[in-house]
Amino acid sequence: MSRYLDPKNDLVFKKVFGEHPKILKSFLNAVLPLPDDCQIEELEYLPSEQVPLIPGLKRPIVDVKCRDNKGNIFIVEMQMVWTDSFKQRLLFNAASAYVRQLNRGEGYKLLNPVYGLALVNQNFDPDPTQWYHHYNMVKVGDAEKIIEGLTLVFVELQKFPIKTRHEKRLKILWLRFLRELSDQTSEVSAELFAVPEISEAIALTEESGFTKAELNAYDGYWDGISTEKTLLMGRFDEGQAKGKAEGRAEGRAEGRAEGKTEIAKLMIQQGFSIEQINFLTGISRQTIESWLEK
Repeated sequence: MSRYLDPKNDLVFKKVFGEHPKILKSFLNAVLPLPDDCQIEELEYLPSEQVPLIPGLKRPIVDVKCRDNKGNIFIVEMQMVWTDSFKQRLLFNAASAYVRQLNRGEGYKLLNPVYGLALVNQNFDPDPTQWYHHYNMVKVGDAEKIIEGLTLVFVELQKFPIKTRHEKRLKILWLRFLRELSDQTSEVSAELFAVPEISEAIALTEESGFTKAELNAYDGYWDGISTEKTLLMGRFDEGQAKGKAEGRAEGRAEGRAEGKTEIAKLMIQQGFSIEQINFLTGISRQTIESWLEK
C-alpha cells in the first residue's frame, strides 16, 4: 500500500507543480478563470523574485512562476497560515511581474496579462459559501468594464464544496487533489486517478520517491507551520487581553466623566457658582457656561 505526502507542503508542492509543466498547465487551465479561447498551450518556468515578507510569518511562501507561449505570466502560491497582508503580497508580486515585462522606452502594448493564484489552507472570508475569490480591476458601478492586466484569485481549500455541480469537473478534481491528499491518506479516489495529469501528480507525492533528507525537511516544514500558528494565536490572545483592559479603563473613565457631568448639572440647579462647580468637579468654565446658556 502506497503512503502519500501532503501536496500542500512546500517540498511536495514544488516537486509536483514546480518541475512538471504538463501537470501545472492542466492545473492552471482548470482552476483559473481563463476564457475557452485563452487556454494555456505551453509553459516555461521563470525565476521567482524575492518579495517583502508578511509580518508575523517567518517561513517563505511556496510559489511557482511561469509564462505561457502567448506571454501571459502566472504566479501560484500555497499559503498554510493566513494573514490579511497576504492579499497585498500577492498583489505586489503580480504587479511587479507586470511592470518588469518592459524595458525602458518600450511601448505599453507589449504588456501581457499576469495571473496571481493563491491557494489558502485557512478560511478568511466569513461567508461560508464563498470559497473562490476572483478579483479584477473593474469600473465601479459597471463590473462588465474591466481594465485588463492583473487578475488575482484566492481559493479557500478547506471551504470549497467537493460535491458542487456548478464548477468544471476538472477544477474540482484538482482542488480535491490538494485538499484530500495528506500523509494520513491510504486510499485515493479512482476519480482522481482517471485524469492522467492528476494521476501523475499523485505518483509524485508517494513517500517512496523522497530521500531521507527530503523527508526530514518535510517534517521540519510542518514543525515550522505549527510554531507560526502558535505565535500568531499568542499575539491574537495578547491583543484581545489588551483590548479588554483598555476597554475597561475607557469605560471607567467614561463613567467618571458622566458622573461629574450629572453632579455639575445638579449643582447648577442648586445655584452653585461657576467657580465652585469648576473647583469641585474639574469641569471647564466654558463647558459650565454652555450649560447655563441652554
